[in-house]
Amino acid sequence: MPKLSIIIPVYFNELNIPFLFDKLNQDILTNPAYDHELIFVDDGSGDNSYAELLKLKNRHSKVKLIKLSRNFGSHTAILAGLTYSTGDCATVISADLQDPPEIINRMFEKWKEGNKVVLAVREDREESFSQKLFSNTYYNLMKRYALPNMPEGGFDCFLIDRQVVDILKNIQEKNTTIMGLILWAGFKTEKIYYVRKEREIGKSRWTLAKKIKLFIDSFLAFSYVPIRFMSLIGVIVSFLSFLAGGYLIINKLINGVEVQGWTSLMVVFLFVAGIQMVMIGIIGEYLWRNMDESRKRPVFIIEEKVGFEYE
Repeated sequence: MPKLSIIIPVYFNELNIPFLFDKLNQDILTNPAYDHELIFVDDGSGDNSYAELLKLKNRHSKVKLIKLSRNFGSHTAILAGLTYSTGDCATVISADLQDPPEIINRMFEKWKEGNKVVLAVREDREESFSQKLFSNTYYNLMKRYALPNMPEGGFDCFLIDRQVVDILKNIQEKNTTIMGLILWAGFKTEKIYYVRKEREIGKSRWTLAKKIKLFIDSFLAFSYVPIRFMSLIGVIVSFLSFLAGGYLIINKLINGVEVQGWTSLMVVFLFVAGIQMVMIGIIGEYLWRNMDESRKRPVFIIEEKVGFEYE
């Protein structure tokens, strides 16, 4: 019987945990088609999430817990769970119940058909207009400029084969996205579709700052567009400057027109300086990530593990 590792990152989800486990127990854990392990990763929650997880562990033997020393981000928490998983395949699902747990069984069936990667793609979202707009914009830009195999609507939940798990464990890359790495790896992929539900319990901690960081990390990790953008702008500005300079010189020599206009000169100067600052900022983002990788700090730090054979 194959073994399925179910990884659930937890961040300020103390109210969701009992309902989540009841839903898993009803729809997933009773499935006779596979053995399972439940790996909850507490990503530095500041509430009582870990205390609730300990209560859950005391009642159910197949629950395993990882407590990170601080908040490293959901993608890093997922990597921590994958690192210590032991299943023939592994799946990830959110703790807030916006992604219905029953999609796990549908993904598992696709995996049994020989697919190394199964993506749960959102065909719609029961969320606000602004959330839909940001999400759709992000995934459309990623599909166009970074990862052509990114599905329309994007995905957060997936099921991957042990071979893919081992590859992700060995990459150990910071400031990236697990979803991007899965698509980058290029294994045979299948999709299922579902509707992402509105959050009913608790408040989302997926802030605008975190969304912007994900956007920047994704593009810098998987796309050359920012660097090409800098080169293109440099060529365009240089060409326009050459034309403007040539026009002024010719106009002076032929028509004797004096070159005037301190205001226009300052406008051009500030415009070019602004472009230069943007370019320096983009280069700085790349340099920061290179320095972060070169320091060889661990991707995550585990404060406590519970339920693993070797702790």
